[in-house]
Amino acid sequence: MPYHPRSRSVLAALPLALVLASCGGGADGDTGTGTGATSGGAGAEPLSVVASFYPLQYLTQQVAGEHAEVDVLTSPGVDPHEVELSPRQIAELGSADLVVVLAGLQPAVDEAVAQQSPQHTLDIADAADLLALGESTVEHDEHVDAGADDGHDHGAEDPHFWLDPLRYADAADAVAARLAEVDPENADAYLANAEALVAELTTLDGEFQRGLATCETRDVVTTHEAFGYLGHRYDLNVIGITGISPESEPSPARLAEVTAQVRDLGVGTIFTEPLLPPGIAETVAQETGASVLTLDPVEGINDASAGADYLGVMRANLAALRDGLVCS
Repeated sequence: MPYHPRSRSVLAALPLALVLASCGGGADGDTGTGTGATSGGAGAEPLSVVASFYPLQYLTQQVAGEHAEVDVLTSPGVDPHEVELSPRQIAELGSADLVVVLAGLQPAVDEAVAQQSPQHTLDIADAADLLALGESTVEHDEHVDAGADDGHDHGAEDPHFWLDPLRYADAADAVAARLAEVDPENADAYLANAEALVAELTTLDGEFQRGLATCETRDVVTTHEAFGYLGHRYDLNVIGITGISPESEPSPARLAEVTAQVRDLGVGTIFTEPLLPPGIAETVAQETGASVLTLDPVEGINDASAGADYLGVMRANLAALRDGLVCS
């Protein structure tokens, strides 16, 4: 697959961010400076940043470094699609120096942000260059559209961009530029931290490219449609048993359809997820004689995760894919 161009490089975005900050306006229409805009310098209090769920928390922590305290709205082990916010969390959004979200993924967060109107908000969707549902997989089945009536407003886009390390790198650039706008005195630090993270993500992408280059099969059967970006980047045919929302239950007809696909394609592994019951994957595996391995969508980290952070879990995912797809 071709290298994804990092079209929103912080090298281009940062000067504009600093100009806007010096004029007292933000890229999202801010008309004044928040507490973070004057919080830089020696002995200053770190910025107060709120991220909506783990991938955005990790990204922001790596870019902000010591210059921000990053709280997350989704607790470890909680499905981010289903998060409910406490009154304290909702109030925190209004007082934060920066709120980092992915609009459309978490309805409760979107509602709270609209209610509190934080002065500085970054919706990471634009930087991530989200793909339309179906565009993010090699082959698209109509069943993924079943998520349209599952109670979640994902729009027409697949939100799971962070499973593509290069799109995640683009998001790191966007976070650095936004932090520099809020806190221009520490802009150089944000830029340097983002460059370091991008280097790590580029290395990770190379590991996936090499590790998945030669495999006996490129068909990846997963519990739900969370891995489209991974398939799009590394030329894998991802087949989700359920739709884009992990809470949706497959119909008997859908189970029969996937079971037939598994047999026809000679798929030997069904991938389940840490935050979901394994029953769906085990049902298909039992019907087809396939084995079951774990593939983590990295929506949250807890004690049961295969790694301590995003990079660790992604490398565990690569090992599972190489095992399940029989890669040399």
